[in-house]
This record gives sequence, C-alpha cells and structure tokens, in this order.
Amino acid sequence: MATLNFGGVEEEVVTRDEFPLEKALETMKDETIAVIGYGVQGPGQALNLKDNGFNVIVGQRKNSSTWDKAVEDGWVPGETLFEIEEAAQRGTVVQYLLSDAGQIAVWPTVKAALNPGDALYFSHGFGITYKDRTGIIPPENVDVILVAPKGSGTSLRRMFLEGRGLNSSYAIFQDATGRAKKRVTALGIGVGSGYLFETTFKSEVYSDLTGERGTLMGAIQGIFAAQYEVLRSNGHSPSEAFNETVEELTQSLMPLVAENGMDWMYANCSTTAQRGALDWWKKFRDATKPVFENLYDEVAAGREAQRSIDSNSQSDYRAKLEEELKELRESEMWKAGSTVRQLRPENNKVEEEVVAGE
Repeated sequence: MATLNFGGVEEEVVTRDEFPLEKALETMKDETIAVIGYGVQGPGQALNLKDNGFNVIVGQRKNSSTWDKAVEDGWVPGETLFEIEEAAQRGTVVQYLLSDAGQIAVWPTVKAALNPGDALYFSHGFGITYKDRTGIIPPENVDVILVAPKGSGTSLRRMFLEGRGLNSSYAIFQDATGRAKKRVTALGIGVGSGYLFETTFKSEVYSDLTGERGTLMGAIQGIFAAQYEVLRSNGHSPSEAFNETVEELTQSLMPLVAENGMDWMYANCSTTAQRGALDWWKKFRDATKPVFENLYDEVAAGREAQRSIDSNSQSDYRAKLEEELKELRESEMWKAGSTVRQLRPENNKVEEEVVAGE
C-alpha cells in the first residue's frame, strides 16, 4: 500500500502499480464470481471483470428486462447467465448488486446459497450497516467485503473502455478466511478501479447517502432549478438560462475542475468571473451548510434509510418513480436542455432535421 498526503492528512491507498491486474487474476484464479443483479452496478462490474479475464457469471430473474439486457451484452443462459439462486450457489464470491430493497427481498435465497469460505461482496454499505432494519445478517463463516466505485456502473464501464479508471472505496466487515484483504483488493482492481481507498461499511453508506442527496444529485438539481427560475423570471430566454446554468458548467467548467482543481478553473476564467466567484462562494456555503448538517443527521439516525426502505419496497414504487422522473424530464429547464444537447456539434440532430426539411 502507498501512503499519500490528502490535503495534509496521510492515507493509505492501493494503486494498480502495487497490485497489478496479473496479481489480481492470480489471487482469484480458483474463484467463480457470481454477479447478482444486472441493473445499475451489475453490468459495468460484470463486463469489466469478464474483459479483464476473471471467471464471471450473472444471476438475474428470468423474463425480466434486465435478463434480456444481460443476453444482449453477451451472457449466455445456462453457461454464464442463471437464475439468482443457481448463480449464487455456483459462485465462491457473490457480488450482491441488487438495489437495497431488492437485497432485502432476495436475502433469504442468497443466504441459503452461501457456503463456508465464500465471500459476500457489496458495493454499498446499506444492507449491512442498517442490518437491524434490512435483516441482512451474514453467516459468520464467510468473508463480507465491499468495493464501492465512486460513480454509476455506466461511468465505470465507459471509463474502463476508454482505458481509464473510476476510484473506489473498499472495506472489510468480516474476515472469516484470512483472505478477505487479498480478495477485496483483487476484485477492486478487477472491476476497473483507478485506485482504492479504505473505508468502513458505515462510513461508506453515511458519505454515500449524504453525497447522493447532496452535491452529487439532490443539491445540484435544486441549485440548477433555483438559478434557472430566477433567470427566467427576469426575462432571460430558456436557451440562455439553461446555457448559463447547466451547459457551461457541465461542458466547460467541470472538466477544468477535474483536470487540476477549482483554483485552476478560476485561474482559467475571466477576471470578472474570478472576482464574483471568490466573493460569493462563502455565502452559498453558509446558506447551504445547515441543510447538509440536517441531511447528515437524518442519515446517521437511520431515518433516511428507513424512508428509502419504506418507499422502495412498495408495489407501486416503479410507477411513482416514473411520475417523479417525468416531472423533471418535462420541466421547461430539462426540455430546453434536450434541445441544447442536440445542438452540440457532435450530435447536431436539430440542424440535420432542418436541412432535411428544406
């Protein structure tokens, strides 16, 4: 492991140089990795492991859209694609990548399929951290490990195909075999991680739930909506409001932040933009910090987890979800965004339609 300085704090991380793919393959040479679930994380992790040379099978419900997606992705029924119970029985590592609500529902089946010495793998600490609420209590004779890529399964796969990597955290909840550390490291490298940093199941789920509801998804949509609505209410066009709120951020500024940090992005903008950003960022911090503190308290108390369990376990969850997503999709801001994306030079559909109609 390498010790690196993160803003004045030293942390130990695992890089590909220290634990190369060849070492990961040697560690897992006698293992069968059963990826249970083919929704959000499943496809990216399963395909990356397969392409890296690991022995991988997929477990998914038959006659479902995700089963069909797995077939489209090259998994062969009866050979590398099985019903969940059979895949779990065949695997020595069970990657439990169903949704949190799905994990609760299927746990009795997966638990019964685990053998002494197997590894139970998660990419989210939810089921274990809130085990009193989820009922997911693993047998004492299996390793319980976690690799949590810091992004969606789609991003994990795209970056893998581009020869890049998505950073991941890792954790060990239970080391029954004495091999949990080698297993989790090998799997973290195998799924395509850029580097691995250590956490705990509890820390992962607290930070993850806070981040998803905060800057990663909830807060950013709230800020987008607030600025867009202010611009529109003051007479700016949808095109101008969307470009100034979303397009410039995602297409121009965030890539600069990703390259070298926020100060570097500031330094590569106009002096007027620099002055305004430096004057206003602390006001936004002070205005939003109480909301983040409240959010973290809700996560730590388990109330946010219970809301998710209660909501996502309802039979009409998918229908309600679609209604909420429809509200976003059909808002003026994101309708404007659809047109703006079409006008990007790399996929200029609007221009092609106009030319075709002349």
